[in-house]
Amino acid sequence: MSKRFNIQYFLLIAATLLVSCGVESVHPEWTYNAVIYEVNTRQFTPEGTFNALREHLPRLQELGVDILWFMPVQTIGEVDRKGTLGSYYSIKNYTEVNSEFGTLDDFKSVVDEAHNLGMKVVLDWVANHTSRDAVWVEEHPEWYVRDSLGGLAVRYDWTDIAQLDYGIEELRTEMIRSMMYWINEADIDGFRCDVAYELPTDFWVAASDSLKSLKSDIFLLAEAEKPELNETVFNAYYAWDFHHTMNSVAQGKGDVDSLRLSLSNMISNFPSHAIPMFFTSNHDENSWSGTEFERMGDAAEAFAALTHVLPGMPLIYSGQEVGSDNRLEFFEKDTIDWTDPDNFSGFYAVLSNLKEHNPALQSQERHGETIEIANSNPESVWSFSRTYDDSEVISVFNLTDQEVNVTFNEQIPGRGYYSFPDSNRAESVKEMTLAPWSYRIYFK
Repeated sequence: MSKRFNIQYFLLIAATLLVSCGVESVHPEWTYNAVIYEVNTRQFTPEGTFNALREHLPRLQELGVDILWFMPVQTIGEVDRKGTLGSYYSIKNYTEVNSEFGTLDDFKSVVDEAHNLGMKVVLDWVANHTSRDAVWVEEHPEWYVRDSLGGLAVRYDWTDIAQLDYGIEELRTEMIRSMMYWINEADIDGFRCDVAYELPTDFWVAASDSLKSLKSDIFLLAEAEKPELNETVFNAYYAWDFHHTMNSVAQGKGDVDSLRLSLSNMISNFPSHAIPMFFTSNHDENSWSGTEFERMGDAAEAFAALTHVLPGMPLIYSGQEVGSDNRLEFFEKDTIDWTDPDNFSGFYAVLSNLKEHNPALQSQERHGETIEIANSNPESVWSFSRTYDDSEVISVFNLTDQEVNVTFNEQIPGRGYYSFPDSNRAESVKEMTLAPWSYRIYFK
């Protein structure tokens, strides 16, 4: 018998118990092999509007995108505004569309077209705070946290916001009503919830129950890495620790063991059904920490591939699919350059296709084992398989900046496999020479 190590032992035990007890899937059916894409409307086109963005939807469908996550689309406050255009996350009115992007009808048109193309739409929701001139500041000043002088409280360096007080029941009710508005009016499919860890969990429980009364397969993504949020409320969460570990490995400050440990901690700490969202970039990382090429250098492509074969949901941020190496301005206009000389679109499209058509790459609740394959250089090379019924995907990643010779205790990948991305019949070997930051993926 080949020597392999199961790196999801606890996860599989939990999954087996769920099956034996007859528990149904806890996530919307369309999430299990989904690729999520973050839309930065302001920077997406020269016009920065919904109508201009709508022309890109067929391209995103061809890219393999399943879920469109729109950064906030509501009006932005003017008091203490940052920059010329302000922050998406300083919302003045939760039920009013930012005219910079268009009208409610324009947004509804985008949602309808996305649905026609088979994509779901998720709206970024900022429940923790409003702008300092939000309509609620005047209508309900008692809903806000106050500083020692009675002024509107500020968190961190977010000087353009006002902190909401979730000890007030009326606020909770109105916030949930505002979320329901977007399902009723625009037929959206879920929410990405900003700084979800800052709000009481019982608020999210109540919100989830109300939202599901309108749409039973609503999808909720927490900008958080807080296990209790995923026990009964959120479908997915940010894999922040794993992301930072990838950056560290790319910069030579960590090795494959640090990635194994990060994944193991996620498996141990989170409910077995919780879906981690893996990413090499997003709007915060891009604007404030640098593009994936700044942070990861030559390792960026390998880590993008890794996010598509691990048990979770991969994210693509606006511009990544053309290899954009620009830190997008956050408070000003900074249109994405969509030229793609290195065909990154093709790279992401084949990764999305691999995930979509191989059941072994579904999210972990579908019981696909992740089994490590022993090799002679485990600190440099991460080799593992994922299986589900007759589907299996084998991945071998050299996560160093050096060429590595590696041997296995068995023939890799085995009989009946095809190589990625060319889909040619794969030849099995016991030894490989892997270039720096290179990988091989096989499937059947």
